[in-house]
Amino acid sequence: MKNTNKIVLSKIYRDYLNELEYLERDRFFCRHNYEHFISVARICYILKLEEDVDVDKDMIYATALLHDLGRVLEIKEGINHAIGSVDIAREILEITDFSLEEKNRILSCISYHRTKDAAEDEFFNIFYRADKLSRPCFRCPAYDECNWSYEKKNHEIKY
Repeated sequence: MKNTNKIVLSKIYRDYLNELEYLERDRFFCRHNYEHFISVARICYILKLEEDVDVDKDMIYATALLHDLGRVLEIKEGINHAIGSVDIAREILEITDFSLEEKNRILSCISYHRTKDAAEDEFFNIFYRADKLSRPCFRCPAYDECNWSYEKKNHEIKY
């Protein structure tokens, strides 16, 4: 996981992550923090193994670490966080050794991460599901105020 570690140990990544955690410090609903990113990565990797999806573990973890950093731009400037995350990820991916094709796949996955069945790439679809499955709704203090429908909420541990 050479590229994942390049990302997570970089100053630019840490700066964005710290800023996001600061901006969401009083957020009542689910936060977009390191724990969320790692949960998404781990669940996505399990789904990859269970469903035999052709995607490298390093790509899964890199995508998960980057997919919600655009919340910084959403909070500060009103930019859709999926779009903002692509812009930030593009900059951070420059420090990695991913090929151009791999970088583009990561960026596309990030851009689709809020859209169910939005693409033919199975990686995008398992990533979308992992992002949703990562939330322990049954333990959330904001359960009753959350805008997720009862059907969308996670009422038990699946992964």
